[in-house]
Amino acid sequence: MSHDQHAERPPRAYEEFCAEFPALREAWDSIRRAEADGPLDPRTRRLVKLAASISARAQGGTHSATRKALAAGASEEEILQVVALCASLIGMPETVAAWSWVRDVLGPRSAQGQKAP
Repeated sequence: MSHDQHAERPPRAYEEFCAEFPALREAWDSIRRAEADGPLDPRTRRLVKLAASISARAQGGTHSATRKALAAGASEEEILQVVALCASLIGMPETVAAWSWVRDVLGPRSAQGQKAP
């Protein structure tokens, strides 16, 4: 599956949750629109959100943030650098866990330590 395919549609659980709680979906959509205000471009915003997900130790959030960063134009190298930058803040065991979550999305090439073209 290509990186672009990962970002096409939200997970089914998210869609079902939003159908069950439409007011929360509306509030979330409002927050998302407000996030775009400011000087950061979409790619940078996605990398910041990746770092926040990693720091929160959120596996699902890290998967999602990785897919969305790729869709916004971030390279695999940039994504992996974000993971590495988190090490001094969250420690090595947590960073290695986050690295494995990012690899879940990036695939086996990053798992073997190979650089993306």
